[in-house]
Amino acid sequence: MSPSYNRSEQLRAVWPWLPLWAVVALLAIFSHGPMPLYSTRTLAVAWEMWNQGHWLVPHINGQPYSEKAPLLFWLIHAGWFAFGVSDVWPRVLEVLLGGTQLVLVSLLARRLFPQRPWMAKAAPWMLLAFGYAFLFGLQIMYDVLLAVWTLAALLCLTPKAQRSEPRWLLFGLCVGFGLLTKGPVMLLHVAFPWLLGPLWNDWAGQHRARWYVRGVLALLLGGAMLLAWALPAGYSGGEAYRQRLFFTQTAGRVVDKLAQGKDLQNHAEPIWFYLLWLPVMLFPFSGWPRAWLAVAALRRPLEAGLRFALCWLLPTFLMLSLISGKQLYYPLPELGGITLLLAGAIAVLRERRPNLAYNGWLGTWPLGVGGIAFAVALFLLPLLVAGNHLHGEWADAAAPYSRYFSVVFLLLGALLLLRGRGELRRLAVAGLIGVLALNTLFTLTLWPRYDLRPAARLLGAADQANRSIAFLGNYEGQFHFEGRLTRPVAEFYTDQALQDFALAHPDGLVVVRVEQPDANDLRYALLVQPFRSSWLVVWPATSLADLRAGLIPPEPAQPTRIYPADDWRYRVQP
Repeated sequence: MSPSYNRSEQLRAVWPWLPLWAVVALLAIFSHGPMPLYSTRTLAVAWEMWNQGHWLVPHINGQPYSEKAPLLFWLIHAGWFAFGVSDVWPRVLEVLLGGTQLVLVSLLARRLFPQRPWMAKAAPWMLLAFGYAFLFGLQIMYDVLLAVWTLAALLCLTPKAQRSEPRWLLFGLCVGFGLLTKGPVMLLHVAFPWLLGPLWNDWAGQHRARWYVRGVLALLLGGAMLLAWALPAGYSGGEAYRQRLFFTQTAGRVVDKLAQGKDLQNHAEPIWFYLLWLPVMLFPFSGWPRAWLAVAALRRPLEAGLRFALCWLLPTFLMLSLISGKQLYYPLPELGGITLLLAGAIAVLRERRPNLAYNGWLGTWPLGVGGIAFAVALFLLPLLVAGNHLHGEWADAAAPYSRYFSVVFLLLGALLLLRGRGELRRLAVAGLIGVLALNTLFTLTLWPRYDLRPAARLLGAADQANRSIAFLGNYEGQFHFEGRLTRPVAEFYTDQALQDFALAHPDGLVVVRVEQPDANDLRYALLVQPFRSSWLVVWPATSLADLRAGLIPPEPAQPTRIYPADDWRYRVQP
């Protein structure tokens, strides 16, 4: 077979799932602005590094940022060098990384299941359909890039037709890039497929000494890449940064008593956390009976690809569950392994028990019925709201649009009720279009409660005028990038600190988060806007200090701006 034919075959192999996913992902990620607080915090760190010239040590709000390694920030900077500073490139970068995951899982399936060409086609369809992973992939965050390096590293361990021994140098480089993305947690995602190599890789079983010795050398190469950044960064960032970078930051997520920061304490969850949320993480496949029957029907002897998936997933999920710090996005790199397990199990079921593999009662009809039921609920929503039978922020906001989206979910439900060949692709397409529809509905209804542009731009203008800015409470960098702030935002928690700030900065601004604006907020503040389940109020520092001291502030020169001014849902009365 000629090389040109190989390339042609490879290009045809990514059709049509890669273009379809790219179009849907681009539509979704640009339907609204960067989401606080995940995306805005990442952009804040990248902006401060860029603006202040901190290329070695990430910074946020004037302080070294030890939470993450710098590779994602460097990639954002590379795009800014080429295209200028904006949030366009970071979002395009996330889409490119998501597409890379799909290609890598297809290559893994081809390597691990060489006798099952269907696997290389099915695996990316399954991976793109995971709703939670798709929505999280819209965040400008580190875990999508981490998943890319995890899949790439594991691909280096798998045998090729021309070579059974792993590509150790590439394995070490991928591990190193993963370490530079999110630190030592990268090792957790790749360690067990390597440690348990003889259980799934024939070459590892025949050459155990070389497998482990060269594997250790490759991991040392990855560690050296991390230290090549961390040692000079720790020296440059100071003692407090060095302590967190090398000790408490990673250890604090493992052991509760070391979780000294507010952020780490918020991550502590019980051991069954991931098991409880597994149906959400695996949706829509958690509602597909055939997938679960296929996994339950697996019997020894298992082929190498399935043994690889189990050696990867079972111990990694166990370790993630034992670690106290948990977030739903921590296991995202393992979704590639879940894809291989589900697709491989279905392939085995087709071969060994075709009567079950093609039984209509094990198809996607539960999801189809659920889609139609959701469509009916959306259709009835305006009637329920108009008849005062249902109230709430989301219901009131969604009622004007719900019937349009009910048609979408009715069609998707009907698609999933179809039987016959192509069941997996129908499920993948329905899942992808369904999550795009939900994201669009969110944009039309709830996005104004997450859109920080009005406050950020007001603060950005103040920063350009050299007016100091403070935040009453814990500031997460949410205004820094959109406002292009060039100076730190002060944080304080007491009225005395507010009085001191107002005295030192009489033209300064203070941002306060309140449950509900009152008459004073609407009379003396500069801006009032919703944020999640509460409100943000931007105050002149002296006016807020006067009120807190029991004094009457001077009348403002301009009335309070309420955002969004043309939307009755967010109007509040004195």
